[in-house]
Amino acid sequence: MDWKVVEGNWKQYKSKIKAQWRCLTEEQLDLIAGKCVELVDRIQETYGTSKDEAEAQIKRFEERNKD
Repeated sequence: MDWKVVEGNWKQYKSKIKAQWRCLTEEQLDLIAGKCVELVDRIQETYGTSKDEAEAQIKRFEERNKD
C-alpha cells in the first residue's frame, strides 16, 4: 500500500481505518490525515500497544486492503 495514495485519498481510506481501529476518534483521524507514522502513534496511544505491534497491525491492514 502506497501511503502517498492513502494521503491523497484520505476520505476514502478514513472509513476503512475507522472500521479497523474503532476507538480512534474523528479528531485523531483528522490528525492522521493519511500519514502512516501518525497512524502508528495514534494506535499506540489509544490501544496501549508497542510500536512494533502497531506496525504489525498496519501491515496486516495493508495486506487486506491491497488495491
